[in-house]
Amino acid sequence: MKRIALVLVCIALLSPTAAAQLQYATSEFRMGIDQSGHVTSLFDIVHQQEYLAPKQPSPFLTLRIGKRIEEPSGVTSTSPNTLTIQFGHSGATVDVKVQAKATHLTFEITSATPVDAIDAAIWGPYPTSIAKTVGEIVGVVRDDSFAVGIQSLNPKTIGSYPDNAEGFDMSRGRAAEPRPWGSILQCYSLNRTKLRKADVWLGNFPNMPIDPVPGETVVGSKIALFGCPEPLALDRIGEIELAEGLPHPMINGVWFKKSADQGRSYLIADFDEQTIDELLSATRRAGLMTLYHMEPFASWGHYEVSTKIFPSGAAGLRSCVEKAKRLGIRLGAHTLTTFTQTHDPYVTPMPDPRLAKTGSSVLMAVVDTVANEIPVESPEYFANEKANWLHAVLIGQEIIRYRAVSSTAPWILLDCQRGAFGTRKSVHPKGAEVGKLLDHPYQVFFPNLELQREVARNLARTFNLVGLEQMDFDGHEGCASTGQGDYAYELFPKDFYDNLDHTVINGTSNSKHFYWHINSYCNWGEPWYEGFRESMQEYRINNQALFERNYLPNMLGWYLLTETTSLSDIEWLLARAAGFNAGFALATSINAVKTNPDTGPILDAIREWESARRRGAFSAARRDLLKNPKSEFHLEAIGDGRWNLYPMHESRVYRHERVVRQPGEPTSSWMEYQNPDQKQALQFKLRVVGDSGGVVNPRIDLDRSASVAFPVELTSGQTLLCEGTTTARVYDAKGRQIKSVEANAAIPTVQPGKHEVQFDCGFKGSMSPAVLVTFRTKGNAEEIHGR
Repeated sequence: MKRIALVLVCIALLSPTAAAQLQYATSEFRMGIDQSGHVTSLFDIVHQQEYLAPKQPSPFLTLRIGKRIEEPSGVTSTSPNTLTIQFGHSGATVDVKVQAKATHLTFEITSATPVDAIDAAIWGPYPTSIAKTVGEIVGVVRDDSFAVGIQSLNPKTIGSYPDNAEGFDMSRGRAAEPRPWGSILQCYSLNRTKLRKADVWLGNFPNMPIDPVPGETVVGSKIALFGCPEPLALDRIGEIELAEGLPHPMINGVWFKKSADQGRSYLIADFDEQTIDELLSATRRAGLMTLYHMEPFASWGHYEVSTKIFPSGAAGLRSCVEKAKRLGIRLGAHTLTTFTQTHDPYVTPMPDPRLAKTGSSVLMAVVDTVANEIPVESPEYFANEKANWLHAVLIGQEIIRYRAVSSTAPWILLDCQRGAFGTRKSVHPKGAEVGKLLDHPYQVFFPNLELQREVARNLARTFNLVGLEQMDFDGHEGCASTGQGDYAYELFPKDFYDNLDHTVINGTSNSKHFYWHINSYCNWGEPWYEGFRESMQEYRINNQALFERNYLPNMLGWYLLTETTSLSDIEWLLARAAGFNAGFALATSINAVKTNPDTGPILDAIREWESARRRGAFSAARRDLLKNPKSEFHLEAIGDGRWNLYPMHESRVYRHERVVRQPGEPTSSWMEYQNPDQKQALQFKLRVVGDSGGVVNPRIDLDRSASVAFPVELTSGQTLLCEGTTTARVYDAKGRQIKSVEANAAIPTVQPGKHEVQFDCGFKGSMSPAVLVTFRTKGNAEEIHGR
């Protein structure tokens, strides 16, 4: 039977209690509201269970008027589809249109009195007793049987709580939040028609004036509420998207949130018209979805294609896109959202008046074209050194940089550079506005809200022109420069999406509730800070639970493929990806692809591991083992969707220290090592520890019958890794490979069973370090099968 939407309005027919209730329901979920305007029920009709948390405040709609938060005092239903909510303290009233549909309920503010006095309208917060899984971004809470969710139905309705005047929240998400007794669901809208001042962007820009947005009151704020059996929750959101005209991106005819392409890995490498074929070949060999360019644009802001990289401009990049499409590969490009470079036409030679300003003052005297001191009425915005990297002001059509502000009145901008960033020196009259430009350590400026929306259209225009199919809203936090907080965050991707003529897979540096409908993945985790296996690794792993709570694909972030990256490092990553069923980005260069001696085996390993992962070859039990960052595995294809998975086993850690003995007496350490696996070449790792000093020429004797040494000096913190070949790798203290070294003899073979190892080396430095020695073997294969 089809689900039938029900609207039940219970009026004084049965009892005083019944008279106090309004009820709105679908076939699976019912919401009750009492005569005071508070929610009395969030009821699971399917399982006959109440999910409203008991003894918790449950306002249906809350207002912020000035600094006061006001809960409703009464509600009347003038028709089955309209609620009028009264607020007794202020005398405000709000009309809410109600609709019950097959999958959800919608609530929309259609009028408010006095509308100008209402600074914020907050839906809820709605308290639920559900605590097991709280999807803070998507706004869905769920237990093993049922899910209850809130959905913003337009960008002005923010999935969070208005804790500050700008409406900005730097958390991962707050449409849903855990509580000791369960969880809450919440959204809000601000009145943006007033000139406001706020401490913007986490307080970096204090007391910043925020321009009004004409017509943007709380009227029009709109949400959906739904409840359904837990396994159906994601499908319900898709149905709400279609019913309410929300973004619902499709790829190959499938909603992307359920596409087989969701969470696929991709290659990042700067290609051009000469290198595109070789990099596409590498992408295809690795079985990756996308080849992604770090910076193909002439500048951020206008986002024109760089003719330095693509001499034919947009046509050249378009030809690369067409080549990729013929191979079934997407091309993508990286951006920094609203970051506006100083060589962009929005800055030079004629700066756009819509560049964001942290505040302004006025000139106290005429300024000619040679003056290097600028007199201003107030130092307030110019003296802020908390976030002031370019020291730049805009007067008329000239950008001027200054070294400092005088410490006492009269207030002077000192040691000015006139006509900065290619702008034209001009005469400026007394009383002219001096605007402090909002900037960033990346040496960029930012747009106000109007210009931001134009920048989004610029970006969409270029993607349409060349056919690029993937991007990241990196630097998404730059939208905070407008002072409009999360509203600006939500608008930028929505404006980009609305102006596209094709689907663009996209990620972000900041998650937001409404943007969730547009977003394809969040691939957080950068490789620049430590070694391959260490850089932000705990952060990357912790993200996986966040993604799973919010119906986002698991992604592990970016990793580097350099000229020296080893196959064992890549397989370490691939094992983690298989364990978490997570995609990743591999950042590289044409030079690394050409010169790394392991490039071919690395690309083949990526193809096989990713194929096995996407075909479901790893059982839940195996995945638990693969998640452990201390474990290593090797995978080999054996054909027909079958693979051999080999565990790598490590011995305990042995320690070798400097000892003083009589002349001629050996100084070596004896180690008993058990090989639990098959016959194979000896593998080991030597790590030098200590405050200073180093070791030279480490040597291993195996079973009193074979010896191998490496002519190398290792300083404290460095590691030598021998993986069964005569070429060993040397890593620095942060795990980055710095060189390789050749053994003086063949690597001995170890049979199954117990072995005697004698280790020795020379020591250098007054503070003698120690050497930690670990042996490794490849275990027996386990055959796995894909779907």
